[in-house]
Amino acid sequence: MGFNLTFERKECIRVSDCQREGVPEGRRWMSLDEDTRWLEWVTKQFEAIAGEDKEIDLEEFKTALKVKESFFAERFFALFDSDGSSSISLDELLGALNLLIHGSEADKLRFLFQVYDVDGSGSIDPDELRTVLKSCLRESAISLPEEKLDDLTLALFESADKDRSGAITFEELKAELENFPEVMENLTISAANWLKPPEAEERRRQAPRYLTRAYWQNNSRKLTFLMAYALLSLLLFSSALLHHRGGGVCYMVAKGCGQCLNFNCTFVMVLMLRRCLTWLRATWLVRVLPLDQNILLHQIVGYVLCGVSPAHLSQHTGYSLWEYLLTTRPGVGWVRGSASLTGVVLQLLIGLMVLCSSTFVRRSGHFEVFYWSHLSYVWVWSLLVVHCANFWKWFLVPGLVFLLEKVLGLAFAHMGGLYIVEVNLLPSKVTHLVIKRPPFFTFKPGDYLYINIPDIATYEWHPFTISSAPEQSDTLWLHIRSMGQWTNRLFEFFRQPETLASSPKRLATSLRNKRQLIPAKLGDNHQLCNIKCYVDGPYGTPTRQIFASEHAVLIGAGIGITPFASILQSIMYRRRKQNCPNCSYSWCENIIDSDMKLRKVDFIWINRDQKSFEWFVSLLTKLEMDQADEEPEGRFLEMHMYMTSALSKNDMKAIGLQMALDLLAKKEKRDSITGLQTRTQPGRPDWAKVFQKVSEENKGKVHVFYCGAPALAKTIKAQCEHFGFHFYKENF
Repeated sequence: MGFNLTFERKECIRVSDCQREGVPEGRRWMSLDEDTRWLEWVTKQFEAIAGEDKEIDLEEFKTALKVKESFFAERFFALFDSDGSSSISLDELLGALNLLIHGSEADKLRFLFQVYDVDGSGSIDPDELRTVLKSCLRESAISLPEEKLDDLTLALFESADKDRSGAITFEELKAELENFPEVMENLTISAANWLKPPEAEERRRQAPRYLTRAYWQNNSRKLTFLMAYALLSLLLFSSALLHHRGGGVCYMVAKGCGQCLNFNCTFVMVLMLRRCLTWLRATWLVRVLPLDQNILLHQIVGYVLCGVSPAHLSQHTGYSLWEYLLTTRPGVGWVRGSASLTGVVLQLLIGLMVLCSSTFVRRSGHFEVFYWSHLSYVWVWSLLVVHCANFWKWFLVPGLVFLLEKVLGLAFAHMGGLYIVEVNLLPSKVTHLVIKRPPFFTFKPGDYLYINIPDIATYEWHPFTISSAPEQSDTLWLHIRSMGQWTNRLFEFFRQPETLASSPKRLATSLRNKRQLIPAKLGDNHQLCNIKCYVDGPYGTPTRQIFASEHAVLIGAGIGITPFASILQSIMYRRRKQNCPNCSYSWCENIIDSDMKLRKVDFIWINRDQKSFEWFVSLLTKLEMDQADEEPEGRFLEMHMYMTSALSKNDMKAIGLQMALDLLAKKEKRDSITGLQTRTQPGRPDWAKVFQKVSEENKGKVHVFYCGAPALAKTIKAQCEHFGFHFYKENF
């Protein structure tokens, strides 16, 4: 079976040519075992997609590669089909893939050149290059005007056509690619990975993550708190056990579990005293207690309740199951005989609350199920008072504080008239609400609030991060992405103009708009209005600690940018840009602020598609303009944009586009995708390289703040532990 790859019948590149190119021996040949495994893998994949004729036609090839743009599938197919039979045999496929996966850089560059040389003339003219770049844009899900595509084509063509002959030769393309060494390192076709054998992972002997020193340093407060919680629970269990040691083993265990339940049913509420926790964040206790993990600790206590309550129930013996569950004969409880029945109901309610608070319920568009089931806590506490004679002693003080928080929240929420005065409907179904800010509402950057809009749902309150800065005194901003029933109803409510016209007090609203000279609508996605709403908050988050950091790294994934939008605006309010009247020199001076210790901020925003950047592009543009041209210690704020749907620079289907985008951005001083000065990078960040660069800057202690998908949080947290950075994750 041969490994020669014939690109066209006129020109062949053989593996033996690699020797003349000076390819290292390890790159030219695999070991015998690897070669055998690779042949078996490719043969298996080939047979899975080939027809009865043992050949792959163009349609089967497109399906297998899963290429978005048919141009590249057709070009790859034509080059793989060395005999021009309009089908690819196993021998042809093996030869082509051997070059693409294990070939030299020169071999891969020759293949890339032939992909771009559509007419096979031996050179690339401007029209061919434009056709390729247009297909690259579609492959990377990037939409640009035709004029911008022309600019990209000319930027790349003029840079590569060194002799001004009007065509790019192979040597000129090779010379141009040498200006991008990061591309040359790993030139691949990502769509061919389905035929690349899975690499055997080497099992490295290393300590489990939870036993590393870095993990304990980064989680010291949480781990210390959990150990104290476990010791206290053990102490309560043991004291109840000894106090009832004359009643038999089962009775003693039941009383021990009951004592733990008394404590945990109260403690689970203490962890959700949001106003108290927000106040504690402003004290020295924030450096001792794991206030940022209150949601996690609340979940842990909930699981403990779900586990201890069946143990408590099962240890009450001496009666038949029927008598215990459905009669009052056991005769225990504060209200005599009620313990058995209330215990069963409590067990069902606690199990329901834990089940409905699971991740798959909350993040599958059914937040309302979680919300309404969690309101069962009122019944749980009421039944506990009846169920246990001593529970009221545990509940009295925390219950009064909880009740006071609720009363204050409702009082503040209904104090004065709050109205949504402006709405912007943004791409990816994001609703931007502008709310008239009440005079008594003070908050910190990154805080969140609960909002109730009666026109959407009368009794539902939902938490959202405030995306405006505290220094913005007249309005509050909320950016809400449609991911559940309530958020989808909100988006549809403002998308349909007739819903505003049919809202309550339509004439009063119309008269108020007329007197204030406010037009009802400014555009399809932008409208001014007066919709009644209520807010409860603000409540603190881990991002409150950003100004106490020296080097802050802010990472937002998608709509996770909202807390950082507030923070970045607040930072720039505190750093005033000054311009010299006699020259173009500019600098920034800090407004005196004892809380501001920041020396450097790195902002990283990761989005799936191009349109998502439109959410805050105007804000980011203003931040770039407010930056000083020169600062003694370098730029204070650096922004890094990543678009995950775009193919990486070392992919053959995107290399030309990324080179053109780099060249045009350097020429125009502006990114073609977002319009920012910051160049949008394709693919996902290499976190090891990102954090290595941050570590080498030596700007002080590094604190990483993240808001976004939980899966990415685990990856970033692991890297923070490796580099010794402090990690904070936004939680609700």
